[in-house]
Amino acid sequence: MIAPGETIGILGGGQLGRMLAMAAARLGYRVHIYAPEADSVAAEVAAAFTCAAWEDAAAMARFAADCAVVTYEFENVPVAPLVALGEVPLRPHPRALETAQDRLTEKRFVASLGGTPAPFAAVDSSAELAAAITQIGAPGIVKTRRDGYDGKGQWRISGRIMPGEPLPELPATPLIYEGFVTFAAEFSVILARGADGEVRFWESPQNVHEHGILASSTLPAPPLVRAQVAEARALTARIAEALGYVGVLAVEFFATAQGPVFNEMAPRVHNSGHWTIEGAVTCQFANHIRAICGLPLGDTALAATGVAMRNLIGAEAHGWAALLEDPANHLHLYGKAEARPGRKMGHVTRLRLS
Repeated sequence: MIAPGETIGILGGGQLGRMLAMAAARLGYRVHIYAPEADSVAAEVAAAFTCAAWEDAAAMARFAADCAVVTYEFENVPVAPLVALGEVPLRPHPRALETAQDRLTEKRFVASLGGTPAPFAAVDSSAELAAAITQIGAPGIVKTRRDGYDGKGQWRISGRIMPGEPLPELPATPLIYEGFVTFAAEFSVILARGADGEVRFWESPQNVHEHGILASSTLPAPPLVRAQVAEARALTARIAEALGYVGVLAVEFFATAQGPVFNEMAPRVHNSGHWTIEGAVTCQFANHIRAICGLPLGDTALAATGVAMRNLIGAEAHGWAALLEDPANHLHLYGKAEARPGRKMGHVTRLRLS
C-alpha cells in the first residue's frame, strides 16, 4: 500500500492529470507531474513539476526518485523511455499502453478475447487500401495506427474506388482501414480494477460525439444500450484481466442490432466518466488513485436518478459565467488559456435528483 503523504507521479500534464491530482490531494497524497509541455494545467495543482522530453532519461530518473508510484493520464506516452523509471511501480502496466497505442494491435487483442470490433484491415499503401475497401466495403475510414485521438489522424472514404480511379494520397505512416458500423447509440464501459483484482463498474452513459469529439454523456442510457451493457462489461473485464490491469479502464462501444461492437479502449480515466465527479458515490479519479495505491475501491453507484455531462469545446467555454447562473450546474474549467476550435476547455454536469 502507498500511504498518504507519499508522492504519486503522473505522466502527462493535461486536464485528466489535473483532476487526478485534485483527487490525490483529497486523499493526502502529493503529486509530481512529468510532461514535455511547459503550459501544464495539471502542474498548476500539483506539488512538483518536471518539464522535460519523454526521452530525457536523466530527468525521468530524477522524477521517479521522488515518486512511490507512477501512473499516466495520456495513452500516447512512449513506452521505451519508461525504463528510466527503474523499480518504481507503473500502474497500469505498460503493456496496456503498448496495446492501446496501436489500433491494429488493439483490435486483434480484443478479437482474441472474443470481442467484436468493426471490420478492419492493415493498410500501408494505396494498393492495400484499394484491397481493403474491396474486402470490407465502403463507406469506411482510414486511421493512423498510432497517435490519433479526438478525430485526429482520420480520413473518411465515402465509397468504393473504381478501377483506374485515383487513390487517396496517404501519409507515410502505418494505417488501418475500418468499415463503418451501423449503430443506434454509442456508450462506454468504465471500470476500476484494484491491485487485488477487485473490479467495480460505473453505470454506462450514452455518449454523443460531434466532429469526432465527445460532446455529451447522459445517464440513464436508453434501453437498447442498457440491454448490451452486461456483454460489454464482460469483455471489458476480460481485457483488464488479460492486461493485469490496475486502475481505471474505459472501453467505448457501438450499440447495434447484433450486440455491442468494440470501438476503442483508453487505459486511463476517460472523458465519458467525468460525470462521476458529482454523479457517483466515488468518482473515477478517486478510484484510480485508490487502485494504484493499493487502497480499497470506493462505491461506484449512482448518486442521482439521472446525470448529464456536456463538454465545453473551444469557444463554448466563453459562456461559463452564464452557466453559473443556474445553481444546478456543476462547472469544471481546466485553466487553459486559449480556446481553440476542438479543444476541451471544461465540462458542465447536471444531476437529476428526483
